Amino acid sequence: MLVRQIWGFLHPLSSLSSTWLPIIWRISMLVSIKADAIKSRCHKQKKFTYIIVMDEQAKEYLLKIPFWTKKKNSLEQVRDFLVELGDPEKGFSIIHVAGTNGKGSVCADLTAILKEAGYKVGTFISPHLSDIRERFLINGELADRMLFEDCFRQVLAAAERMKERGYFHPTFFEFVFLIAMVMFAREKVDYVILETGLGGRLDTTNVIRRPKACVITSISLDHTQYLGETIPEIAAEKAGIIKPGVPVIYDDGDPAASKVICRQARIAGAPAWPVGQEDEAEEDQKLFAAPYQARNAALARKVFKVLEIPGIDENVCRAGIRKVSWPGRMEKAAPDVWLDGAHNPGGIRAFIQAVKEQTKKEFRQIHLLFAAVEDKDYREMIQMLCNQLPITRVTVVHLKDERGAAQELLADQFRQAGCMQVKAYKTAAKALEAALSHRKEGDRLYVVGSLYLIGEIRELMWGGPAEIGMGKEE
Repeated sequence: MLVRQIWGFLHPLSSLSSTWLPIIWRISMLVSIKADAIKSRCHKQKKFTYIIVMDEQAKEYLLKIPFWTKKKNSLEQVRDFLVELGDPEKGFSIIHVAGTNGKGSVCADLTAILKEAGYKVGTFISPHLSDIRERFLINGELADRMLFEDCFRQVLAAAERMKERGYFHPTFFEFVFLIAMVMFAREKVDYVILETGLGGRLDTTNVIRRPKACVITSISLDHTQYLGETIPEIAAEKAGIIKPGVPVIYDDGDPAASKVICRQARIAGAPAWPVGQEDEAEEDQKLFAAPYQARNAALARKVFKVLEIPGIDENVCRAGIRKVSWPGRMEKAAPDVWLDGAHNPGGIRAFIQAVKEQTKKEFRQIHLLFAAVEDKDYREMIQMLCNQLPITRVTVVHLKDERGAAQELLADQFRQAGCMQVKAYKTAAKALEAALSHRKEGDRLYVVGSLYLIGEIRELMWGGPAEIGMGKEE
């Protein structure tokens, strides 16, 4: 593609200045758009129509934003961007979701239940597994390409105007958040399920002033360099989404986190509703492959019990949750091949519990395909896996993402933790081929360690974006 050729030529110069990079990208996009314009026959109107193909250029622009954005806009500045875009967030009701693990699954449950009740739902989630449009869902389905492109152009134009007034170019996450708000307003959704990106208090999504409810999923150690090194510190950041008078529904699994959340709720005058094991529906415990999914479903059920939204009762909740499928969260990808995006110690702990539940009735040889991002606590993750699971063989791989931990480093960590049958590969394709070939009949392969790895493996197995299932027809 022409835009890639232009970037390949200019990339070596990127260290000279960050101010001209957006301009260069704008020029390259315009050239590429013109080059990619194609002519197609409009059969109904019997005339030629020119279609401008911008989908890939828009995605590339977004993914290259970190090359030239060095500073975040403040929350007040992000609100100014929303005002420039016409306050799109004021056109729908929002349920705001924060937490360390389980956010995506809770968002999927909430979306499915609302859809089951006949509401139109927009869902903003992160990260995406293979296609950036996975972040923007309408009734659980990927946003239409043309809708995505139109909203991208609208936000890009607003960003250019705001830069002229002295604002910073939006960061990647600020940009996609703004696209989501514009998109959901255009689609006239009734509800938006809004997942935080990182933390809560200072997260871009926290510009929302008056959500219908705030949901806080399980809290564990992750992103400690940004959020704090203890559970109470991290919980305080997550609890930063709590708003005065807005009900907060939270996972009551960690006493230290719960104490912080309840204190913040009292200060804000927000009613707080804990969700514990006693709230998990027995049918959900039987429905899901992983025990942690029953807790996530219980959070979603409690939200609707608290909000009392017309048309949503226990039967609707049950029907919606039954139709949920969520890629990369204890997902059965093939016979005896499971994908789980656990990428921090808390997620690995839940993953181990799920594997133990799966294998307690029938012994299986366990094979792992593992990768991790270097800023995660992969040493503790590996130690937990080797200490708590009877692993037969481990295959490690370096992620495509530039933050991926080196495969040999991961292999050494597994060996030091006591797993001696370890092989390292540079690419996911080679790693997957090797991991599958070494299994015997009945052996089980688990792919775990990073959502980026799950995205790479899903692309190898099926190609295309993740098929998000939120309220799909049975």
